[in-house]
Amino acid sequence: MKSILDQYKSNRKLTTLVENRTTYSADYAELNIYETNDYAEKVALTFDFPVIASMLTGKKVMHIEGFEAFDFFPGESVVMPRSKEMIIDFPLATKNSPTQCLALGIDAFKINEVVEKFNHHVAIENENNNWSLDKNASHLINNEDVNHLIKRLTYTFTNNNKSKDVLLDLMIQELIIRLLQTRAKTLIINDPDQIFNDTRIGTVVKFIKDNLTNKDLNVDILAKKAYMSTSHFHKQFKNTLGVSPIDYINSEKIKFSKKLIKASKDCRMSEIAFKSGFNNTSYFNRQFKKMEMITPQQFKKSVSFD
Repeated sequence: MKSILDQYKSNRKLTTLVENRTTYSADYAELNIYETNDYAEKVALTFDFPVIASMLTGKKVMHIEGFEAFDFFPGESVVMPRSKEMIIDFPLATKNSPTQCLALGIDAFKINEVVEKFNHHVAIENENNNWSLDKNASHLINNEDVNHLIKRLTYTFTNNNKSKDVLLDLMIQELIIRLLQTRAKTLIINDPDQIFNDTRIGTVVKFIKDNLTNKDLNVDILAKKAYMSTSHFHKQFKNTLGVSPIDYINSEKIKFSKKLIKASKDCRMSEIAFKSGFNNTSYFNRQFKKMEMITPQQFKKSVSFD
């Protein structure tokens, strides 16, 4: 991302110290890079189109309706509906260390077009599971797929290429789908009102949670629960949630293992792996590092035990 920001900085014109805006346009989308070079508070920002805003450098404090005020760091994004206000503080911005953020605006027509295609492909017979990027804002943390797309989009926006608009169109479609999958996953997994329990994917997610430590849990069993063939279930699950059934199961087991590690200072990792539903300690270690970027032992060392 540094090389991309260097390219932007070499061309941008600094006309204000707070939220200096540089705009790049394309079919169906607009990329705005904002740079703040001085301390500021309560800066209001709204857009006439839905946007995804991602932090590039520095820190903001975000005030958005429906959320407690939160710190906003690089690697994080917020999805904002059209005309929804953000109030922003810039506690660390200086001329030598500016706070930089991008806001990618997407035409509502393009969003609706992709949403319609997405719902057609993930539709399950006799189930009302149409997903949308609705009026609620979302805060995304450590979403690698979205972050990777944001970097590619920024690079393509800020560089001249004969195929620029075509490439951006494809990436924007992918980004919308990733956001829809993220929303579907969040709603189904965090389902306090249990409104998705009577849907096939919702039923499977609940079954996984209830049988997480069952070492015989596999895709064939889940497919039977969903009354689908194994291949169709695998495709349907991944299309809806953005992850394969096995990756989802492993991610839930790793979350559970972290709770066990925090709760037991003297427990061996082989025991943690077994209690978390893993048959193999080596596989547990690999999955833990893949998802947490550190080993189970390193995680344990970072935990403060009373």
